[in-house]
Amino acid sequence: MRRTPAIGRVPVRDVRPAVECGRRPAKAVTGETFQVTATVFREGHDAVGANVVLRDPRGRRGPWTPMRELSPGSDVWGAEVTPDVTGRWTFRVEAWSHPLATWRHTASVKVPAGIDTGLVLEEGAELYERAAAGVPKGPERDLVAAAARALGDDSRSVHDRLRPALCAQVQEVLARYPLRELVTASDAMPLLVERERALYGSWYEFFPRSEGTAEQPHGTFRTAERRLKPIADMGFDVVYLPPIHPIGHTFRKGRNNSLTATPDDVGVPWAIGSPEGGHDTVHPRLGTIEDFDHFVGRARALGLEIALDFALQCSPDHPWVHKHPEWFHHRP
Repeated sequence: MRRTPAIGRVPVRDVRPAVECGRRPAKAVTGETFQVTATVFREGHDAVGANVVLRDPRGRRGPWTPMRELSPGSDVWGAEVTPDVTGRWTFRVEAWSHPLATWRHTASVKVPAGIDTGLVLEEGAELYERAAAGVPKGPERDLVAAAARALGDDSRSVHDRLRPALCAQVQEVLARYPLRELVTASDAMPLLVERERALYGSWYEFFPRSEGTAEQPHGTFRTAERRLKPIADMGFDVVYLPPIHPIGHTFRKGRNNSLTATPDDVGVPWAIGSPEGGHDTVHPRLGTIEDFDHFVGRARALGLEIALDFALQCSPDHPWVHKHPEWFHHRP
């Protein structure tokens, strides 16, 4: 029997960014700051809080990132996070009841009105004592513990009991180490973090066979290397090549897209595959794999990257058409 996942007292809904409800990863690049949002609410009038938990590609929990309500009364909470390494990350939104915020609101209303003052301060003392236990040992914990003792000291005036708990220093500490109750965590949402070049770059489309010589009009990877420095000098980041594989002979096109090819026409690079090889082979008139590696190395030395057209189409001459006919749809 399929179980229905439980929903906590403080539901977390509509976590974003999400692609296909989390079936595919959202994307970012290293150092990119983006916003995580979620709808968080609960029954009644008690305050709620929320935070984001990032986990890096090694599964390590990242820093605790508090969220804030983006528009009062909207129940939509958000926080900005920044992944710092490439890889497959995840993030969750944790939502929780916020008893300290609830108490502060109650105290701000009831104490000035003289309603249940002793009870309110005693409740506050218990909450701050619990909150102090969640703060790392040191001066900050001592500060919160002192506020708890002041709230519970009925030998002091109401003002003196309340003042330490509401001071800015204690508020700042408890914003980083809040007292959380009824914590509900969302599903882990996938996040793919890539290098900065995945976000932007200027691309130059380049046909190596156009970089020939008067004696050898059909260019090679070696002759095409001469064009790389002028491309780099223009400020481009990526050199984008059409398919570099052998070109089919069946139904080969001629010049200017003509349907009649002459013996000298080299064909269209996207008609991939011939008796000379397929997607795992370099067109022999361009050179060898070693020539291509040299071309890539020269580009890298100039600060350029090489991108290859991810073309799946095949000429009828492609070796895979004969070796693996089951990979293809065959028309009648």
